[in-house]
Amino acid sequence: MDRLCARPRASPARWPEQAATRLPRAHRRHAKVSRATRIEVRGLVLLRRQHLLLLAVLVPSLLAGCTAGPSQRPAVIENDQQSPTATSASPRPVPLPPLAEPQSPSIAWSDCDRQIRARLEPPAVPPSLRFTCAEAASVLDAPDLPGRVRTRIALTKVGDGPVPLIVLNDVEGESGGLFAAHLAASLPAPLLQRFSLIGVDRRGTGDSDPVSCVPSDIRGQLLNHDPAAPDVDGLLDAARKAGQQCAIELGSGQQALDSGRTAGDLEEIRDQLGVPQLNVIARGEASGVVIAYANRFPTQVGRVVLDGLRDPSGDPATVLGDLVTAQQATLDAFGADCAARGCALNQDATAAVTALLQQLRSAPAMLPGGANFGPGAALNAIIAGLAQRARWPELADAIHAAQGGDPARLAAFLGALLNGSQVAPSRFDGAMATECNDTATRMPADQITTLTGRLRQRSPLFGGLATQRLVWCLPWPGRTGALPSLGVPGLPPVLVTSTATDPVTPEPGTIRAAQQMSSAVRVGWQGTGHGALASPCVGEAVRAFLADGKVPSDGTLCPA
Repeated sequence: MDRLCARPRASPARWPEQAATRLPRAHRRHAKVSRATRIEVRGLVLLRRQHLLLLAVLVPSLLAGCTAGPSQRPAVIENDQQSPTATSASPRPVPLPPLAEPQSPSIAWSDCDRQIRARLEPPAVPPSLRFTCAEAASVLDAPDLPGRVRTRIALTKVGDGPVPLIVLNDVEGESGGLFAAHLAASLPAPLLQRFSLIGVDRRGTGDSDPVSCVPSDIRGQLLNHDPAAPDVDGLLDAARKAGQQCAIELGSGQQALDSGRTAGDLEEIRDQLGVPQLNVIARGEASGVVIAYANRFPTQVGRVVLDGLRDPSGDPATVLGDLVTAQQATLDAFGADCAARGCALNQDATAAVTALLQQLRSAPAMLPGGANFGPGAALNAIIAGLAQRARWPELADAIHAAQGGDPARLAAFLGALLNGSQVAPSRFDGAMATECNDTATRMPADQITTLTGRLRQRSPLFGGLATQRLVWCLPWPGRTGALPSLGVPGLPPVLVTSTATDPVTPEPGTIRAAQQMSSAVRVGWQGTGHGALASPCVGEAVRAFLADGKVPSDGTLCPA
């Protein structure tokens, strides 16, 4: 990975002028999208259109080499107080680095409060939080022009704390800037007195030169493929068309959309912030970016919180089996919550969703823009809603409305992936490119069909959807470079948080990944939803770790 992505450090002022070449069509569409401090040339550049061969680099199925977990009973936190029944499994040879305030930063911030609030999805954030925005300079670093071609990374700062704390989100979720806004509203207030959260829109997403290369009708086919279909032929045909169009639009720049090069962006941001180490919170799939950063820049790793980790297992049956189990368990918890609140769904949640999918299978609904809303889109929207615990009441009402023939509210959970505009391009294109470049698994279509059948036995509702992303990436070449290692030696303690029932990064996979990290300490939340940081108990553990340097006992549990 180091050899693939490393490049000589250079000041942006000394980059060759010829690096700023012509923008591809996908980026000219959004060239007028502005932020408060937009700087002249946008970055993701078409590098020689004759290179239409679809290149891809494939990642985070991260390497194995497990270490044993702690043998003692885990500590349990009750009312934010840790019981004294456990201590750390082993001494930590590397201490947490001290917190440092910026020295001679080169990033200029401007007010963008109104713009950020206009783009936030529910839940709302308090008016006391203020937002400023900026851009950091980085390089595209495509394979045929290593260390070349300027690109810019959008940043959103929340709060006025003196120490920068980088925030990264799943590439398929809301942008890092918007996620930082929501995170600031849920973390303990004293944390914002010590830190300012800096949300990073990952390359190719949000306002960081967003990718728009998949035709809207093809995007709809990929997201709306029926999970009950007997084979993947139609889905594979749509995936081929998407891959071909992205190759044409992006050229070799397509290969530059991955977590390894995003780690290079983080190093540029650290340097331009003027801090010696990178302090960071990453949720879910974004944790892979931090793992890649630790592989490339181990001495620059500061205080790190990873809220969920991708499963490092190389066996798709294991990874996806745990995923569908977690999704079904999340739906069951949603149903129990719904019944306790007396919500509009008058039946078991699994029965309600199954009936809705059959209804849409028989008569697909039509969205206001003319797009079909069938069982595939509905189930993708439901999973997106299940991941957001705070929006469960809204999700219940949306499912009930869809049962009555109005799918608009349910489709809104999928809207940011399905739809694009000049102001807010679809999240799908950049997410698909990154996930395919970061994924090592390539299974033949017939094996995917066989695996789908096995997963349907485990979860009749979710089993048919879980394998679809394997099909999306089939037309993309497999990864040839080395995988970043979870077992980076000499790192300070890394706080890993897990959620007992997480429909995006299931807890078994997070535990397997943490066991391969020699410096990881894990705090487990016994709750439901994607990510544990909204738990007051976990939030206090995170605050104490980041602000006070207090490392919790490995295996500490927080009640739901």
